[in-house]
Amino acid sequence: MSSPELFFDSSALFAGIASSSGASRALLLLAELGLVSITVSEQVVAETERAVARKMARALPDLREAIRATNLHIVQDPAAAEVAAHAELISHQADVPILIAAMQVKTDYLVTLNRRHFLDDPAVARRSGLRIGTPGDALGWVRQRLTER
Repeated sequence: MSSPELFFDSSALFAGIASSSGASRALLLLAELGLVSITVSEQVVAETERAVARKMARALPDLREAIRATNLHIVQDPAAAEVAAHAELISHQADVPILIAAMQVKTDYLVTLNRRHFLDDPAVARRSGLRIGTPGDALGWVRQRLTER
């Protein structure tokens, strides 16, 4: 069985950097140990860098270290034409590229803290074909996978 493949959006990545505890941090630590694989898109990295710079600039080196230490896989953002063709996936258009990138890498789990756009609308998971949940949900799912090994 291969390692669980997670896709973090910027809210999950930010939480993992900003907090010394919590599920996002735990998932980043599991990635450092090679027990899970985490993928993000270029958009996620840019959004997270902006948020860290705005809210806690001293932590920018921590973000860069987390990207290096966790072997975060960074994928290109989908093309504009592809984003336009899949605009119906989610009501918030800025999140369409995130969904498409996660779909393209065939992730096991899209990890987000964005309730409003991702979690409170179950149609997003259905339309995208993705398992979507909070870092806590994803951590529980990962634990289950790892104990099945």
